Amino acid sequence: MTDEMLLLDLLNTTPVRDGVPEDDLADPAAAREWLAAHGQPATGDEHRALLEARAALQGIVRGQEAPAAAARFVDDVTYRATFVDDGVEWVLDVPAGRSAAARAVLAWDALAKSSPGRLRPCTNPECRLFLIDHSKPNSARWCSMAVCGNRMKARRHYQRSRTAAD
Repeated sequence: MTDEMLLLDLLNTTPVRDGVPEDDLADPAAAREWLAAHGQPATGDEHRALLEARAALQGIVRGQEAPAAAARFVDDVTYRATFVDDGVEWVLDVPAGRSAAARAVLAWDALAKSSPGRLRPCTNPECRLFLIDHSKPNSARWCSMAVCGNRMKARRHYQRSRTAAD
């Protein structure tokens, strides 16, 4: 799994299901499973750092926080060069207890630099999910065309129908 997917999956752990906001990482056991499924150490320190990093990153992507809100998750993070048969391989060294948080912040930074504006919240005001727009025109608006896109289009159609009938 790429760190970009780790980032998106992390941002999307606070969905709204049946109109009720939920937190998929609130339960420590569920969080350990999530961490393990994403190839990260499943410890209490990792869980705590992950929750804090998620809050910071969601605020940053929504434009409610400055990027510096994520700085503490990458303090003391370094890359170490190792030599392999075909050249140099860079290995990420992160302090214990915030591996997943650091990877998510680094993925956000890499995405913000390589594809500015492509990571964004779904435009459905009732949705709390995020998307990474990989479309050529950078025009994706919803986390899912089948769910949020369909709802928003149906809502607009209903509003137009009501306005025309008045």
